[in-house]
Amino acid sequence: MARSDAPRLAILGAGPIGLEAGLYARKLDLPFTVYERGRVGEHMLRWGHVRLFSPFSMNATPLGRDAIHHARPGHEFPADDTCVTGREHVTTYLMPLAETLQGNVQGENVVLKIGRRGLLKGDMDAGRSKRPFRLLVRDKTRERIEEADVILDCTGTYAQHRWLGDGGIPAVGELQAEPQIAYGLEDILGDRKMQYANRTVLVVGAGYSAATTVSNLAQIAEENQTTWVIWLARGTSSNPLRRIASDPLRERDRLAVRANNIATRNDANVEFHPGAVVEAVEFQGSDRGFRVTARTPEKIRSWDVDRVIGNVGYTPDTNLYRELQVHECYASLGPMKLAAALAGSKGHDCTKQTAQGPDTLRNPEPNFYVLGAKSYGRNSNFLMRVGFEQVREAFTIITGDAKLDLYKK
Repeated sequence: MARSDAPRLAILGAGPIGLEAGLYARKLDLPFTVYERGRVGEHMLRWGHVRLFSPFSMNATPLGRDAIHHARPGHEFPADDTCVTGREHVTTYLMPLAETLQGNVQGENVVLKIGRRGLLKGDMDAGRSKRPFRLLVRDKTRERIEEADVILDCTGTYAQHRWLGDGGIPAVGELQAEPQIAYGLEDILGDRKMQYANRTVLVVGAGYSAATTVSNLAQIAEENQTTWVIWLARGTSSNPLRRIASDPLRERDRLAVRANNIATRNDANVEFHPGAVVEAVEFQGSDRGFRVTARTPEKIRSWDVDRVIGNVGYTPDTNLYRELQVHECYASLGPMKLAAALAGSKGHDCTKQTAQGPDTLRNPEPNFYVLGAKSYGRNSNFLMRVGFEQVREAFTIITGDAKLDLYKK
Protein backbone atom coordinates (compact mmCIF):
# COMPACT_ATOMS: atom_id res chain seq x y z
CA MET A 1 0.00 0.00 0.00
CA ALA A 2 1.11 3.56 -0.70
CA ARG A 3 2.10 5.66 2.27
CA SER A 4 -0.82 7.89 3.27
CA ASP A 5 1.42 10.96 3.57
CA ALA A 6 3.08 10.44 0.19
CA PRO A 7 2.52 12.98 -2.60
CA ARG A 8 0.02 12.01 -5.29
CA LEU A 9 1.67 11.80 -8.71
CA ALA A 10 -0.04 12.48 -12.03
CA ILE A 11 2.02 11.14 -14.94
CA LEU A 12 0.90 12.37 -18.35
CA GLY A 13 1.57 9.95 -21.19
CA ALA A 14 1.96 6.16 -21.30
CA GLY A 15 4.95 6.15 -23.61
CA PRO A 16 8.48 4.97 -22.77
CA ILE A 17 9.19 7.76 -20.27
CA GLY A 18 5.75 7.97 -18.67
CA LEU A 19 5.66 4.22 -18.01
CA GLU A 20 9.19 4.35 -16.60
CA ALA A 21 8.08 7.11 -14.25
CA GLY A 22 5.13 4.97 -13.20
CA LEU A 23 7.43 2.04 -12.56
CA TYR A 24 9.67 4.24 -10.40
CA ALA A 25 6.65 5.44 -8.41
CA ARG A 26 5.43 1.87 -7.94
CA LYS A 27 8.82 0.72 -6.65
CA LEU A 28 8.86 3.64 -4.19
CA ASP A 29 5.32 2.91 -3.01
CA LEU A 30 4.06 6.35 -4.12
CA PRO A 31 0.43 6.83 -5.22
CA PHE A 32 0.28 7.60 -8.93
CA THR A 33 -1.92 7.62 -12.02
CA VAL A 34 -0.71 7.49 -15.62
CA TYR A 35 -3.06 9.34 -17.99
CA GLU A 36 -2.85 8.36 -21.66
CA ARG A 37 -4.99 10.01 -24.33
CA GLY A 38 -4.88 6.92 -26.55
CA ARG A 39 -3.24 3.52 -26.28
CA VAL A 40 -0.09 2.51 -24.45
CA GLY A 41 2.77 3.70 -26.65
CA GLU A 42 0.33 5.65 -28.84
CA HIS A 43 2.93 7.83 -30.56
CA MET A 44 5.26 4.90 -31.26
CA LEU A 45 2.36 2.92 -32.72
CA ARG A 46 1.60 5.77 -35.12
CA TRP A 47 5.03 5.34 -36.69
CA GLY A 48 5.28 1.72 -35.63
CA HIS A 49 6.39 0.43 -39.05
CA VAL A 50 9.64 2.45 -38.80
CA ARG A 51 12.77 0.90 -37.32
CA LEU A 52 14.45 2.75 -34.46
CA PHE A 53 18.00 3.97 -35.03
CA SER A 54 19.07 2.98 -31.53
CA PRO A 55 19.45 -0.67 -30.45
CA PHE A 56 17.10 -2.24 -27.93
CA SER A 57 19.74 -2.10 -25.18
CA MET A 58 19.49 1.71 -25.21
CA ASN A 59 15.71 1.70 -24.95
CA ALA A 60 15.09 -0.57 -21.96
CA THR A 61 16.13 -0.35 -18.31
CA PRO A 62 17.12 -2.96 -15.72
CA LEU A 63 14.10 -1.85 -13.69
CA GLY A 64 11.75 -2.46 -16.60
CA ARG A 65 13.27 -5.81 -17.52
CA ASP A 66 13.04 -7.04 -13.92
CA ALA A 67 9.42 -5.95 -13.58
CA ILE A 68 8.42 -7.71 -16.78
CA HIS A 69 10.32 -10.89 -15.93
CA HIS A 70 8.61 -10.97 -12.54
CA ALA A 71 5.16 -10.64 -14.14
CA ARG A 72 5.94 -12.77 -17.20
CA PRO A 73 8.52 -15.44 -16.36
CA GLY A 74 10.29 -16.51 -19.52
CA HIS A 75 9.38 -13.38 -21.48
CA GLU A 76 11.83 -12.92 -24.36
CA PHE A 77 13.19 -9.48 -25.14
CA PRO A 78 14.75 -8.51 -28.47
CA ALA A 79 18.51 -8.95 -28.68
CA ASP A 80 20.39 -5.99 -27.21
CA ASP A 81 21.95 -5.04 -30.55
CA THR A 82 18.69 -5.28 -32.52
CA CYS A 83 17.05 -2.16 -33.92
CA VAL A 84 13.37 -3.05 -33.61
CA THR A 85 10.43 -1.20 -35.14
CA GLY A 86 8.31 1.09 -33.02
CA ARG A 87 5.50 -1.47 -33.09
CA GLU A 88 7.83 -4.23 -31.96
CA HIS A 89 9.09 -2.09 -29.09
CA VAL A 90 5.54 -1.50 -27.90
CA THR A 91 4.54 -5.16 -28.05
CA THR A 92 7.73 -6.61 -26.54
CA TYR A 93 8.45 -3.97 -23.91
CA LEU A 94 5.94 -1.16 -23.34
CA MET A 95 2.76 -3.23 -23.20
CA PRO A 96 4.24 -5.82 -20.80
CA LEU A 97 5.59 -2.93 -18.72
CA ALA A 98 2.15 -1.31 -18.59
CA GLU A 99 0.69 -4.61 -17.40
CA THR A 100 2.95 -4.49 -14.34
CA LEU A 101 1.37 -1.15 -13.40
CA GLN A 102 -2.09 -2.76 -13.45
CA GLY A 103 -4.91 -0.31 -12.71
CA ASN A 104 -2.69 2.75 -12.48
CA VAL A 105 -2.72 3.36 -16.26
CA GLN A 106 -5.86 5.09 -17.56
CA GLY A 107 -6.05 4.79 -21.34
CA GLU A 108 -8.20 7.07 -23.48
CA ASN A 109 -8.12 9.73 -20.76
CA VAL A 110 -7.03 13.11 -22.10
CA VAL A 111 -5.63 15.72 -19.73
CA LEU A 112 -6.91 18.93 -21.28
CA LYS A 113 -5.65 21.63 -18.90
CA ILE A 114 -3.72 21.93 -15.65
CA GLY A 115 -4.02 24.61 -12.96
CA ARG A 116 -3.54 25.15 -9.21
CA ARG A 117 -6.45 25.10 -6.80
CA GLY A 118 -7.38 28.70 -5.95
CA LEU A 119 -4.52 30.27 -7.93
CA LEU A 120 -4.01 31.84 -11.35
CA LYS A 121 -0.81 31.98 -13.36
CA GLY A 122 0.02 35.50 -12.19
CA ASP A 123 -0.55 34.86 -8.50
CA MET A 124 2.89 35.09 -6.88
CA ASP A 125 1.83 33.11 -3.85
CA ALA A 126 4.72 31.74 -1.80
CA GLY A 127 2.53 28.78 -0.91
CA ARG A 128 1.92 27.52 -4.44
CA SER A 129 3.61 24.23 -3.59
CA LYS A 130 0.99 23.60 -0.89
CA ARG A 131 -1.92 23.94 -3.31
CA PRO A 132 -2.79 20.78 -5.30
CA PHE A 133 -2.82 20.75 -9.06
CA ARG A 134 -6.24 20.54 -10.74
CA LEU A 135 -6.41 18.45 -13.91
CA LEU A 136 -9.29 18.71 -16.36
CA VAL A 137 -9.58 15.17 -17.72
CA ARG A 138 -11.83 13.85 -20.49
CA ASP A 139 -12.60 10.17 -21.01
CA LYS A 140 -14.97 8.56 -23.53
CA THR A 141 -18.13 9.89 -21.88
CA ARG A 142 -17.44 12.91 -19.69
CA GLU A 143 -15.09 15.53 -18.27
CA ARG A 144 -13.96 15.55 -14.65
CA ILE A 145 -11.51 17.25 -12.30
CA GLU A 146 -8.76 15.26 -10.59
CA GLU A 147 -6.04 16.48 -8.25
CA ALA A 148 -2.35 15.71 -7.78
CA ASP A 149 0.57 17.04 -5.75
CA VAL A 150 3.26 16.34 -8.37
CA ILE A 151 2.95 16.29 -12.16
CA LEU A 152 5.34 14.65 -14.61
CA ASP A 153 4.49 15.75 -18.15
CA CYS A 154 5.75 13.02 -20.48
CA THR A 155 3.38 13.70 -23.38
CA GLY A 156 6.03 14.04 -26.08
CA THR A 157 5.67 16.14 -29.23
CA TYR A 158 4.55 13.77 -32.02
CA ALA A 159 0.88 14.81 -31.79
CA GLN A 160 1.74 18.47 -32.56
CA HIS A 161 3.05 18.97 -36.10
CA ARG A 162 4.72 22.11 -37.34
CA TRP A 163 3.70 23.95 -40.52
CA LEU A 164 4.84 23.97 -44.14
CA GLY A 165 4.99 27.71 -44.73
CA ASP A 166 7.82 30.21 -44.61
CA GLY A 167 8.66 31.49 -41.14
CA GLY A 168 7.10 28.47 -39.48
CA ILE A 169 3.50 29.61 -40.00
CA PRO A 170 0.96 27.83 -42.20
CA ALA A 171 1.26 28.40 -45.92
CA VAL A 172 -1.68 30.10 -47.61
CA GLY A 173 -4.49 27.53 -47.70
CA GLU A 174 -2.72 25.05 -45.41
CA LEU A 175 -5.11 25.45 -42.50
CA GLN A 176 -8.03 24.54 -44.73
CA ALA A 177 -6.11 21.67 -46.34
CA GLU A 178 -4.68 20.36 -43.03
CA PRO A 179 -7.06 17.36 -42.69
CA GLN A 180 -5.94 16.07 -46.09
CA ILE A 181 -2.17 16.54 -45.53
CA ALA A 182 -0.13 13.74 -43.90
CA TYR A 183 2.21 15.23 -41.30
CA GLY A 184 3.40 12.00 -39.68
CA LEU A 185 5.35 8.99 -40.88
CA GLU A 186 3.01 7.19 -43.26
CA ASP A 187 3.24 3.40 -43.62
CA ILE A 188 4.00 3.79 -47.30
CA LEU A 189 5.29 0.27 -47.82
CA GLY A 190 2.50 -1.26 -45.74
CA ASP A 191 -1.18 -0.52 -45.29
CA ARG A 192 -0.91 2.90 -46.99
CA LYS A 193 0.86 1.63 -50.09
CA MET A 194 -2.12 1.86 -52.44
CA GLN A 195 -2.62 5.50 -51.43
CA TYR A 196 0.80 6.36 -52.87
CA ALA A 197 1.58 3.85 -55.62
CA ASN A 198 1.21 5.40 -59.09
CA ARG A 199 0.59 8.83 -57.57
CA THR A 200 2.45 12.11 -57.68
CA VAL A 201 3.51 12.91 -54.12
CA LEU A 202 5.03 16.13 -52.79
CA VAL A 203 7.17 15.77 -49.65
CA VAL A 204 8.32 18.74 -47.58
CA GLY A 205 11.19 18.40 -45.10
CA ALA A 206 14.88 17.57 -44.86
CA GLY A 207 15.25 15.53 -41.68
CA TYR A 208 15.23 11.81 -41.04
CA SER A 209 11.44 11.58 -41.25
CA ALA A 210 11.40 13.11 -44.73
CA ALA A 211 14.35 10.91 -45.72
CA THR A 212 12.43 7.82 -44.59
CA THR A 213 9.36 8.90 -46.52
CA VAL A 214 11.23 9.65 -49.75
CA SER A 215 13.29 6.46 -49.55
CA ASN A 216 10.11 4.41 -49.20
CA LEU A 217 8.40 6.26 -52.04
CA ALA A 218 11.46 5.64 -54.23
CA GLN A 219 11.15 1.93 -53.46
CA ILE A 220 7.50 1.99 -54.53
CA ALA A 221 8.49 3.81 -57.71
CA GLU A 222 10.78 0.91 -58.67
CA GLU A 223 7.71 -1.32 -58.90
CA ASN A 224 5.16 1.31 -59.95
CA GLN A 225 6.76 3.44 -62.64
CA THR A 226 4.10 6.16 -62.68
CA THR A 227 4.89 7.01 -59.05
CA TRP A 228 6.60 10.40 -58.95
CA VAL A 229 8.04 12.30 -55.99
CA ILE A 230 8.72 16.02 -55.62
CA TRP A 231 10.95 16.63 -52.59
CA LEU A 232 11.20 20.19 -51.22
CA ALA A 233 13.79 21.12 -48.58
CA ARG A 234 14.41 24.51 -46.99
CA GLY A 235 18.18 24.01 -46.81
CA THR A 236 20.28 24.82 -49.84
CA SER A 237 22.64 21.82 -49.80
CA SER A 238 22.32 19.26 -52.58
CA ASN A 239 22.70 16.61 -49.87
CA PRO A 240 19.68 17.07 -47.57
CA LEU A 241 21.07 15.03 -44.64
CA ARG A 242 24.35 15.69 -42.87
CA ARG A 243 26.22 12.46 -42.26
CA ILE A 244 27.89 11.98 -38.88
CA ALA A 245 31.49 10.80 -39.00
CA SER A 246 31.80 7.21 -37.69
CA ASP A 247 28.12 7.27 -36.83
CA PRO A 248 27.51 4.77 -33.98
CA LEU A 249 23.91 4.36 -35.14
CA ARG A 250 24.35 2.36 -38.33
CA GLU A 251 20.69 2.47 -39.34
CA ARG A 252 20.78 6.25 -39.22
CA ASP A 253 23.85 6.40 -41.44
CA ARG A 254 22.36 3.96 -43.95
CA LEU A 255 19.28 6.15 -44.25
CA ALA A 256 21.37 9.31 -44.74
CA VAL A 257 23.40 7.66 -47.50
CA ARG A 258 20.34 6.37 -49.33
CA ALA A 259 18.41 9.63 -49.07
CA ASN A 260 21.36 11.73 -50.25
CA ASN A 261 21.90 9.39 -53.19
CA ILE A 262 18.25 9.67 -54.16
CA ALA A 263 18.39 13.46 -53.93
CA THR A 264 21.47 13.81 -56.12
CA ARG A 265 21.11 11.15 -58.79
CA ASN A 266 17.60 12.07 -60.04
CA ASP A 267 16.91 8.59 -61.41
CA ALA A 268 14.53 7.18 -58.81
CA ASN A 269 11.44 9.09 -59.98
CA VAL A 270 12.38 11.72 -57.40
CA GLU A 271 13.11 15.36 -58.16
CA PHE A 272 14.81 17.18 -55.30
CA HIS A 273 14.51 20.95 -54.87
CA PRO A 274 16.82 22.46 -52.21
CA GLY A 275 16.22 25.99 -51.00
CA ALA A 276 12.48 25.66 -51.60
CA VAL A 277 9.90 27.40 -49.41
CA VAL A 278 6.20 26.55 -49.62
CA GLU A 279 4.02 29.60 -50.26
CA ALA A 280 0.56 28.10 -50.81
CA VAL A 281 -1.30 24.80 -50.63
CA GLU A 282 -4.68 24.48 -52.34
CA PHE A 283 -6.72 21.33 -51.82
CA GLN A 284 -8.76 20.92 -54.99
CA GLY A 285 -10.88 17.94 -53.97
CA SER A 286 -10.43 14.26 -53.14
CA ASP A 287 -10.23 13.25 -56.80
CA ARG A 288 -8.20 16.28 -57.94
CA GLY A 289 -5.49 16.50 -55.30
CA PHE A 290 -3.49 19.62 -54.47
CA ARG A 291 -1.80 22.53 -56.13
CA VAL A 292 1.34 23.49 -54.21
CA THR A 293 3.24 26.70 -54.89
CA ALA A 294 6.79 27.17 -53.64
CA ARG A 295 9.55 29.73 -53.92
CA THR A 296 12.75 28.15 -55.24
CA PRO A 297 16.14 29.82 -55.80
CA GLU A 298 15.32 30.10 -59.52
CA LYS A 299 11.64 31.08 -59.55
CA ILE A 300 8.16 30.57 -58.18
CA ARG A 301 6.95 27.09 -59.13
CA SER A 302 3.66 25.24 -58.83
CA TRP A 303 2.91 21.52 -58.94
CA ASP A 304 -0.35 19.61 -59.22
CA VAL A 305 0.01 16.54 -57.01
CA ASP A 306 -2.15 13.74 -55.63
CA ARG A 307 -0.71 13.67 -52.10
CA VAL A 308 1.18 16.03 -49.77
CA ILE A 309 3.35 14.83 -46.90
CA GLY A 310 4.73 17.42 -44.49
CA ASN A 311 7.62 15.92 -42.52
CA VAL A 312 8.56 19.29 -41.05
CA GLY A 313 8.97 18.35 -37.40
CA TYR A 314 6.94 18.57 -34.20
CA THR A 315 6.44 21.00 -31.37
CA PRO A 316 5.43 20.63 -27.70
CA ASP A 317 1.86 21.37 -26.62
CA THR A 318 2.51 24.14 -24.12
CA ASN A 319 -1.16 25.16 -23.95
CA LEU A 320 -1.64 22.31 -21.51
CA TYR A 321 0.04 24.32 -18.74
CA ARG A 322 -0.73 27.93 -19.70
CA GLU A 323 -1.98 28.61 -16.15
CA LEU A 324 1.24 27.34 -14.56
CA GLN A 325 4.47 29.26 -14.05
CA VAL A 326 6.65 27.36 -16.50
CA HIS A 327 9.76 29.11 -17.80
CA GLU A 328 10.03 28.20 -21.49
CA CYS A 329 12.94 28.61 -23.85
CA TYR A 330 12.24 31.31 -26.43
CA ALA A 331 13.78 29.13 -29.18
CA SER A 332 12.94 25.49 -28.43
CA LEU A 333 9.86 25.87 -26.17
CA GLY A 334 11.44 23.39 -23.78
CA PRO A 335 11.89 24.22 -20.08
CA MET A 336 14.42 27.05 -19.88
CA LYS A 337 16.99 25.54 -17.53
CA LEU A 338 17.30 22.36 -19.56
CA ALA A 339 17.29 24.23 -22.87
CA ALA A 340 20.15 26.44 -21.66
CA ALA A 341 22.15 23.39 -20.61
CA LEU A 342 21.56 21.70 -23.97
CA ALA A 343 22.55 24.85 -25.85
CA GLY A 344 25.87 24.76 -24.07
CA SER A 345 26.56 21.11 -24.83
CA LYS A 346 28.99 20.37 -27.62
CA GLY A 347 28.17 18.53 -30.84
CA HIS A 348 24.97 17.73 -32.68
CA ASP A 349 24.99 13.95 -32.38
CA CYS A 350 22.18 12.75 -30.13
CA THR A 351 24.28 9.80 -28.92
CA LYS A 352 26.48 12.31 -27.07
CA GLN A 353 23.53 13.73 -25.15
CA THR A 354 23.31 12.94 -21.43
CA ALA A 355 20.97 13.97 -18.65
CA GLN A 356 21.84 17.46 -17.47
CA GLY A 357 21.21 17.10 -13.73
CA PRO A 358 18.15 17.39 -11.47
CA ASP A 359 18.29 21.17 -11.20
CA THR A 360 17.66 21.55 -14.96
CA LEU A 361 14.29 19.82 -14.50
CA ARG A 362 13.00 22.39 -12.00
CA ASN A 363 10.48 25.02 -13.06
CA PRO A 364 9.29 28.13 -11.23
CA GLU A 365 6.10 26.09 -10.76
CA PRO A 366 6.83 23.80 -7.79
CA ASN A 367 6.50 20.06 -8.32
CA PHE A 368 5.88 20.32 -12.07
CA TYR A 369 8.35 18.54 -14.34
CA VAL A 370 8.56 18.10 -18.10
CA LEU A 371 10.37 14.88 -19.02
CA GLY A 372 11.16 12.96 -22.19
CA ALA A 373 11.01 14.26 -25.75
CA LYS A 374 8.80 17.18 -24.69
CA SER A 375 11.55 18.44 -22.38
CA TYR A 376 13.72 18.96 -25.47
CA GLY A 377 10.98 20.99 -27.17
CA ARG A 378 11.88 21.44 -30.83
CA ASN A 379 15.36 20.04 -30.25
CA SER A 380 15.21 16.59 -31.86
CA ASN A 381 18.43 15.27 -30.28
CA PHE A 382 16.56 13.18 -27.73
CA LEU A 383 17.19 9.56 -26.82
CA MET A 384 15.07 7.36 -24.57
CA ARG A 385 18.04 6.61 -22.35
CA VAL A 386 18.25 10.34 -21.53
CA GLY A 387 14.59 10.24 -20.57
CA PHE A 388 15.19 7.31 -18.24
CA GLU A 389 17.90 9.32 -16.50
CA GLN A 390 15.53 12.28 -16.25
CA VAL A 391 13.05 10.01 -14.44
CA ARG A 392 15.76 9.04 -11.95
CA GLU A 393 16.72 12.68 -11.44
CA ALA A 394 13.12 13.82 -10.99
CA PHE A 395 12.54 11.25 -8.26
CA THR A 396 15.64 12.38 -6.39
CA ILE A 397 13.85 15.74 -6.10
CA ILE A 398 10.44 14.25 -5.29
CA THR A 399 11.81 12.01 -2.54
CA GLY A 400 14.51 14.37 -1.30
CA ASP A 401 17.09 11.58 -1.69
CA ALA A 402 19.91 12.87 -3.90
CA LYS A 403 21.49 9.41 -4.08
CA LEU A 404 18.34 7.57 -5.15
CA ASP A 405 19.03 5.27 -8.11
CA LEU A 406 16.75 2.30 -8.70
CA TYR A 407 18.77 1.30 -11.78
CA LYS A 408 21.68 0.16 -9.64
CA LYS A 409 21.56 -3.49 -8.61
